[in-house]
Amino acid sequence: PLFLLVFDFDETLVDENSDDSVLRGRALPGHLQHDPDTEPYNRHMQRVLAWLGEQGVRPSDLRATYESLPLSPGVPNLLKFLSKHRRLFELILISDANVFGVEAKLRAMGARSLFRKVFSNPAGVDGRGFLTLGPFHSHRCPRCPANMCKGKILREYLEQRAGEDVEFQRVFYVGDGANDFCPAGGLRPGDVAFPRKGYPMHRLILQEPPGTFQATVVPWESALEVERSLQELVQGK
Repeated sequence: PLFLLVFDFDETLVDENSDDSVLRGRALPGHLQHDPDTEPYNRHMQRVLAWLGEQGVRPSDLRATYESLPLSPGVPNLLKFLSKHRRLFELILISDANVFGVEAKLRAMGARSLFRKVFSNPAGVDGRGFLTLGPFHSHRCPRCPANMCKGKILREYLEQRAGEDVEFQRVFYVGDGANDFCPAGGLRPGDVAFPRKGYPMHRLILQEPPGTFQATVVPWESALEVERSLQELVQGK
């Protein structure tokens, strides 16, 4: 592969926040409302999943919810294009959701084999039959949530691939959230950041002093715009 293409999941590959989707039709009780000042979000979702289990929501119900998540505009076409050019692009996914939900959706849409690696918070089923969630790792990045620094994940992945004699000509990052700003900020000149237009990642990039953000920035409303950019790259190769 000549190029590495990194995807976020929530509100990038799929058009919803999957953490909100699992609550569809249910109102959280007051004691479960998230206070970002006192509780890390990953810990909040651990409690939400336990509460859902107590309400009788089984992992199979949650899997069905993840499988039914709508794709963002243009994503089917983009994935079709990438499937045709597998030899040029290596795909990975980095998500602060959970591996249970991400893998379920990728398999349901027939796209799991496109991704060489999926990095997401670990999830499993406990003795009660409840879906459980854990943190991905620990890190020292002051910008990122305590359970996951996507910048660290991307750096370590590139180091690992370099150790396997795989050096990418360019890296492309497709995301939307504030936690996608950290890895995108580590991209080099010649790499491309694709922030979803008007979402936190895009706003943070726009707030950077001129010359600070090194990658080319291509905002998107539809993934067709991402496909168009990659198509031009392939034709010019």
